[in-house]
Amino acid sequence: MSDLRAARTGRFAPSPTGVMHLGNARTALLAWLHTRALGGRHLLRFEDLDVGRTRPWAYDLTRRDLAWLGLTWDAEVVQSERRERYAAALGRLDTYRCQCTRRQIAEAVSAPHGTEAVYPGTCRPAGLPPSPGAAVRWRAPDGVVCAHDSRLGTLCQSLSSDIGDFVLLRADGAYAYHLAVVVDDAEQGVTDVVRGEDLWPSTPRHVALQQALGFTSPRYLHVPLMTDYRGQRLAKRGGAPSVAELREAGERPERVLASLARSLGWDVPAEVSAAELLTPYARNLDRLSKNEGILHPGER
Repeated sequence: MSDLRAARTGRFAPSPTGVMHLGNARTALLAWLHTRALGGRHLLRFEDLDVGRTRPWAYDLTRRDLAWLGLTWDAEVVQSERRERYAAALGRLDTYRCQCTRRQIAEAVSAPHGTEAVYPGTCRPAGLPPSPGAAVRWRAPDGVVCAHDSRLGTLCQSLSSDIGDFVLLRADGAYAYHLAVVVDDAEQGVTDVVRGEDLWPSTPRHVALQQALGFTSPRYLHVPLMTDYRGQRLAKRGGAPSVAELREAGERPERVLASLARSLGWDVPAEVSAAELLTPYARNLDRLSKNEGILHPGER
């Protein structure tokens, strides 16, 4: 177990685009438990590069919600203050400018419903000069790239044929999530990434970027998304209950934490603190090294 606990850093990385709903809170809880059970350093990172969707009031609201739940952090990072770091990383990669619109790409290729269209490389040979309205794409390397998750196993992709050259700098000047998250995790010393499983299909892209930039890949644990009674993913735009509403209505945080733990199938009392959930979570860390996952602590 000593090697599992050596010099670990984890993070919770919300986007300040609105209120934090219970699905966000459950992921925040799991990320916090993982870091603290390992005796590690925990970061709060605001991923706010999408200026059009960012809400200035959401930063402090998120801080208050996390503090109310007892999910502490050791340092805070704001992505919008780090654009020069993303620019430096972008300059180290083999990229080209692209003026294709989403509509043009959709018309040029066909993709099964619900899957991502593979960019056909229309602008690859064009050698477009820097200009407003042009995105920057990375020339996807040939070969297969594999990502490993301690719960989901291994996912391998051929980026050139499965994804195509993907955007690292959008036409509106915003750096893409794929680049920013890779640079941030590496430069902030993140060793363990706990995040929603909706991001699992993107992970081979992150591993490929890490390899190209000479970064070490962190350990990944993608956790189930919280769903409503219809089995639909909880989302801000879908009217999912917010932590702020519960907090302001006088609900006890221990009851909220117990509900989040029970939604994972954990056997917990009607009220439980985040600190009290650490012991059963830590008991199962040895399962991580055996690739068995750690989402079911079971006994108290």
